[in-house]
Amino acid sequence: MTRLSRIRINPLRAASRKILANPRAMRGLVMGGIPGNPLDERVLWRLDHDNPRRPQLYVLSTSKPDWTHAVESVGWPDADGDHALVTDYTPLLARLAVGRRFAFRLTANPVQNTYAPQKPSARQQLSLDVGRPERAFRIGHRTAAAQLRWFLERTERWGFTVPPVRADPMASGPQEPSPEGHETVPREVRFVSRQRMSFRKGPGKPVVLHTATFEGALEITDAATFTTCLTEGMGPAKAYGCGLLTLAPLPPSG
Repeated sequence: MTRLSRIRINPLRAASRKILANPRAMRGLVMGGIPGNPLDERVLWRLDHDNPRRPQLYVLSTSKPDWTHAVESVGWPDADGDHALVTDYTPLLARLAVGRRFAFRLTANPVQNTYAPQKPSARQQLSLDVGRPERAFRIGHRTAAAQLRWFLERTERWGFTVPPVRADPMASGPQEPSPEGHETVPREVRFVSRQRMSFRKGPGKPVVLHTATFEGALEITDAATFTTCLTEGMGPAKAYGCGLLTLAPLPPSG
C-alpha cells in the first residue's frame, strides 16, 4: 500500500531551523519515520513553505510510517489539529486514467549533462585540464526559462501533458520555450518558488542544488507510466526533497 503523509512543522524550534536549512538533515528526519530499512523502498518527500510560519512536509512511502519523533522534535505536539496525517494513496491511484485532469505541484531539480560547462568549478576545471572526462558533468539549470524548458520537455515521458492556457494569453503564466522563429504556447503552469541550496554531505564537498517548484494543471496521457513516475519520483535529487508530484482536484472553471 502507498501512503501520503503530511507533517506540520513549527519553524520557531531550534531543531526545525536546522532541518529547514539542510535537505540532508530533513532526509534524516524522513527516514527516521520509516520502519525497518528505509533504503528497501523508494521514499519521496517535499517541503512546502508557502506560509513560512506553517511549513508542511509531505512524504510518500510504501510502509506505514510513524511520525511521533517528528512531531515531538519539530512539530506542534501540544497544539490542536492533525500533527501528522497519513492517508491511503490507493483510491487516488485507482482513479488515474488517460484524459483525466488534475491540479499538480512538483519540486524538481532541473539539470543538464554536459562535457563543456560554461563556468566550470575548480574541480571540474582540473578534470578538463587532463582531457575529455569519461562522464559528463551534471549542471543545474539556473534560469527560469531553462528550468521551465527542462520540465515541459519531460512531461510526455512522465505520462502527462500540461494543457495550453484557455484564458487571455496576455494574462497567462510561463510559456513553453520553442525553437527560434516559432510561436510560444502559454501553458497551465507557474513557478511557486525557485531556490539555490548548498549543504555538505558529510565531510566531503558541498552539494549545490538549483530547485524549482511548479504548479498548474496536467492531463494524463499514459496512465501506467504516470502511476510509476508518481510513486517513484521525477528527475534527480529525490533524496533531497525533489521528484514528488502531488495531485488535487482542479478548481471549477469560469
